[in-house]
Amino acid sequence: MLNFDPARFLRIQTGTVTIARDLGAVVGRLVAEGADSLFFMGSGGAGILMQPATDLMRRASKLPCHNVLCAEVVLTGHVALGPKSVVIMPSLSGTTKESIAAMEYVKARGATVISITGHADTPLAKGADHSFVNFAEDDTSCEMFYVTSLVAALAAMQARGERSDLDRITGELAGLPQQLLAVKQAFEPRADALARAIAADGWHIITGSGAAWPEAYYYGMCILEEMQWIRTRPVHASDFFHGTLELVEKGVSVLVFAGEDETRPLTDRVIAFAKGYTDKLTVLDTRDLATTGLSADLRALLAPALLATVLERLSAHLEVMRNHPLVTRRYYKRVAY
Repeated sequence: MLNFDPARFLRIQTGTVTIARDLGAVVGRLVAEGADSLFFMGSGGAGILMQPATDLMRRASKLPCHNVLCAEVVLTGHVALGPKSVVIMPSLSGTTKESIAAMEYVKARGATVISITGHADTPLAKGADHSFVNFAEDDTSCEMFYVTSLVAALAAMQARGERSDLDRITGELAGLPQQLLAVKQAFEPRADALARAIAADGWHIITGSGAAWPEAYYYGMCILEEMQWIRTRPVHASDFFHGTLELVEKGVSVLVFAGEDETRPLTDRVIAFAKGYTDKLTVLDTRDLATTGLSADLRALLAPALLATVLERLSAHLEVMRNHPLVTRRYYKRVAY
C-alpha cells in the first residue's frame, strides 16, 4: 500500500474505539443526571464530521441536539445553550482558535464541555471539563471523529431509554479497526485508477445523502479544495435536482457517495440521471466495501467512516500523482486572516 503504515493505523483506530467507549459512558451519565440538550460544536472539517451523529439524534431522539459552528455561536448565541447543556467539541490539533473562543463562551454559560483532540497538552484538551485524547493526524482523524460522535449520540439515547443496543454496538466496534484496515487493503487497487480520474479534471460535482453526505461535503472542501487545490461543487443529493443538475453534461465529473441508510433512493436517483448525461460518473458505494462482524444497522451508521477510510487511499495516490503533498498550503495557518 502506498505510503501507509498498517500498525500505526491499527494503533490509532484502536485508541478511537477506547475513547469512544469512555466518552459514551460520560455522555450517558450526564444525560441520565438531567442534561437538557446536546451540542456538537466544531470548526471546519471537525464540525462537519459531527453531522451524522447530530442527524441521528434529530431523527431518533427527543433530546434536543444541535451542530453549531464555533465561529458563529459566539456572535449569535443559542437559546438552548445553558447550564444543563453538554457540549462536545472536536479539534484534532486542540488549538483551533475559533473552538477555543467557543469553549470559553459556553463555559461562561455553565455548560459542560467535552473535548475530543489528538493532543493532550493543548488549550481544548486542558480547558474542557472532560477531555478525551487519542493521537491522530489528518489521515486518520475522520474515522476517529465519526466513531466517537456516533457512540456519544447512541449513549445519550440509551440513557433516555430510546435505545437498548449500546453494548452490542460497542462490542461490534471493538473489531472495527481491523475491518477498516481490510477495507483499505481491498480498495488499494482502485485508489490509483480513481486518483487518475480525479486528477484529470479541474472541478467535480460531489454529492451524497444521509450519513454519507457529510463525508462528500468534507472531502470536497477539506481534502480536494484545501489539500489539493481542486475545485469542487458539493451538493446534497436532495438538492441536486434543484439547480446543480443543469451543470451536468458530457465531460463533467460527478462523484456520488452512496451509503446504506433510508436515504439511499436520493443518491440512486442522481446516479440514474447522471448516467444519461455525463461520461464521467464515479460512484463510491459502501455496499461494495466488504466487512465481517458488523451488523447491517451499524454498517449504515458507519457509512461515513467506511467512505473516509477508502478516500484516504485515494488522497495518498493523488498527492504523489500530482506532486502536491497534502500538507502544502498557500494561506491556511500561513498568513493572517
